Amino acid sequence: MRRFPRGPSGETLLERAERVADAYGLVLFLILTTFVVTVTLPPHGWGGRVAAVAIAGTTAIIALTSSDVPLGRVRLAALWAVLATVLVILGKVLDVRWLLGIAFVIVSALLAVAAWTILRRVLAAIDVNFRTILGAISVYTLIGLLFGNLFLALGELKGGDVFAGLAHAEARDYMFFSYTTLTTTGYGNLVPQGDIGEILAVFEMLTGQIFLVTLVAGLVSLWRPGLRPADSAVPPDEPGT
Repeated sequence: MRRFPRGPSGETLLERAERVADAYGLVLFLILTTFVVTVTLPPHGWGGRVAAVAIAGTTAIIALTSSDVPLGRVRLAALWAVLATVLVILGKVLDVRWLLGIAFVIVSALLAVAAWTILRRVLAAIDVNFRTILGAISVYTLIGLLFGNLFLALGELKGGDVFAGLAHAEARDYMFFSYTTLTTTGYGNLVPQGDIGEILAVFEMLTGQIFLVTLVAGLVSLWRPGLRPADSAVPPDEPGT
């Protein structure tokens, strides 16, 4: 049997690759990267939109890979991500905004599947450790990114008429509104108008609060840094035994 060389930490290169692929810290980093790319790239150029959709799709795929999803499902998600990217390009070439809206809907669906997959694995965890906490935080930030893309899709489908008093909202407006709604910060500078926008905002507020109050708070209360599973499972010896 072929043996893989071990590094300074005592783990083989294969073990290190498996650990990195199973790390939700990478997923969280990609989520934040997707957010930064979406809000900083030029919103009206095709390059910015293609990059935003492609990176969001990649984030969803990496999140699925980190949750031990079967390879067939990961490939299916990759095909949907490629389709969303193609729709963005076609929407720009043909000057059809609803194609852009559909692309953002597809990305939102991929992010929703990724969030649910990570959440299901977090809930099934036997021991609460740092990785579990990172998984919960990743789901929470994914929710904000998910709703941000839904608002982006709504903006493309409605011609930018999503917020009251703001005729042409940009990508940074949708993402800013999504995360302030998720955290119920409520600055009041952006107010959704129309039934769909208001319904999405209410669902995001409820999701954010329920997630924080029930799951994240519960996990943090159970987390014991530095305590190994064996330490919590085996009681200490009685004096004199």
